[in-house]
Amino acid sequence: MISVILIEPEKPGNVGAVARVMKNFDFKDLILIDPGCDHLSKEALDRASHADDILKRARKIGRSALDSFDYLIGTTSKLGTDYNLPRTPITPKQLAERLASISRKTKVGVLFGRESYGLSNEEIKKCDFIVSIPSSKGYPAMNLSHSVAVILYEIYCASGKNRIGENFNPITNAEKKQILKMVNDALDTMQFSTKEKKETQRTLWRRIIGKSFMTRREAYALMGFLKKIK
Repeated sequence: MISVILIEPEKPGNVGAVARVMKNFDFKDLILIDPGCDHLSKEALDRASHADDILKRARKIGRSALDSFDYLIGTTSKLGTDYNLPRTPITPKQLAERLASISRKTKVGVLFGRESYGLSNEEIKKCDFIVSIPSSKGYPAMNLSHSVAVILYEIYCASGKNRIGENFNPITNAEKKQILKMVNDALDTMQFSTKEKKETQRTLWRRIIGKSFMTRREAYALMGFLKKIK
């Protein structure tokens, strides 16, 4: 089980936005440690939108309760060097790959720090490792809810729950060949200043179709268009 833990969150709107992000990616357990705001205020509930149930179930715990987690993962935009081991990070994608292989019974807490200055050095030292989101060196610190969104998105994808496109069948080799034949027939009706330019068009279309992974519905629509050209 993966819990999202906010340490001393300062703005109710951010807490509400975090709840909404959690709902987007199917996470349910929100934990607050010494919150500096009312997580059930109107602002928080408004920002949560349809995720108010996550806010209402959110648990407030003391810092000592962090010891009950099997793994604690910190998040930070402040990177260290090879000599600063506590601040040597992995990426959200690497985190997601590791979490995908562990048992669901394993208690994992992902810690997010205060909006103003993040996690303290002492809090980071309590973590098994830390995660840092690749971002601009000119302005690396992200909004709290945005950081949560990036990390939960990667975990969600690695979990195998992202089934976008599973009901769409890409075209077969036979259908690709039929489209290319129709493209070639269309090209043969066109005038080109040199043979090389016509061959360039053949190569271009072959690559476009090969890279497209288009669905059969898209393929038949394209074939209908090519028929009209001919």
